[in-house]
Amino acid sequence: MLDDFPVEPRAQRVYRDLLRTAPVDEDAFLADLDDPDDGRRWLDRFADLGLIRTDPDGRLHADPPRDVIEAWATERELEAARARRAASVLTRLYTAEQGIGSGWVELVAGHDEVRRRVHDLQAAARREVRALERVPYPRGGGGQPTDRDEWPDRPEGVQLAALERGVRYRVLYEAGMLRREAVLRSLRAGVAAGEQARVYADVPLRLLMSDTARAMVVLPRPLTGDADALIVYPSPLFDALGQVFEAFWRLGEPVPDRPGDGSAEPSEETRRLLSLLAAGFTDDAIARDLGVSDRTVHRRVSRLLELLGARTRFQLGLQAARRGWL
Repeated sequence: MLDDFPVEPRAQRVYRDLLRTAPVDEDAFLADLDDPDDGRRWLDRFADLGLIRTDPDGRLHADPPRDVIEAWATERELEAARARRAASVLTRLYTAEQGIGSGWVELVAGHDEVRRRVHDLQAAARREVRALERVPYPRGGGGQPTDRDEWPDRPEGVQLAALERGVRYRVLYEAGMLRREAVLRSLRAGVAAGEQARVYADVPLRLLMSDTARAMVVLPRPLTGDADALIVYPSPLFDALGQVFEAFWRLGEPVPDRPGDGSAEPSEETRRLLSLLAAGFTDDAIARDLGVSDRTVHRRVSRLLELLGARTRFQLGLQAARRGWL
């Protein structure tokens, strides 16, 4: 079975240098590298994969990579198909043994197992991860408190890896979580990496959804500080959880600049924009009043429509009035 294909920056630099100089004497090529030992390891790796070869005179040649890469990709696809078949068989065996009865739901017991499955759901995501986050967090193994500053139930590494491969993240946080500077700082790090984050006063449950394949509902044990979880597979229940997320996502507001009560009050300029909209001013008139372009006004209105879950400007005014923004 092939290992992960070498696409990290160091491998790319060695391969690019080889393409520029091949055919070239191996020792001479390595001598020109910043780290010859590291370069030799990559050359061995390239040779194992069939990307390069050495002729009888000891010179390195770079072979066309297409066939090698396609063979590697095919092997990965076969591995994924085998893994999915195995997961399906094991899940059926598990649910039958546990007597759960329905293939919709799987019970996960204990904080450590919950944490592992949180990691696995994110690692398996290919398009989007949706999450509702709220307090309290479960305690660590043995009932001991965990350091919330480290986000024990949302491993940072696996999220960053998912974001790097193009997975979209939408996370709605309960306002109470933002009262600690460290939590807010960690949240902003996720946003800087590409996460879309909003905050709402009262989030009803802890939920994690991986694509349209699986969802996890965390079930705290208040007396012990531990937690269990339900893994929900595609079903009417899964669809209902998706609707719950989307409803609260529309209610969410931008994360405030500083930790506090999580109210995320709009800026004075946003209030002015809403007031002008409510008074019936055109975008052109609003732009002149605010000293911005028509395009900026249109972009801000579109953002407010999305933020408040409104489809029309009339609905936007109603939502803003309901929140006391007018």
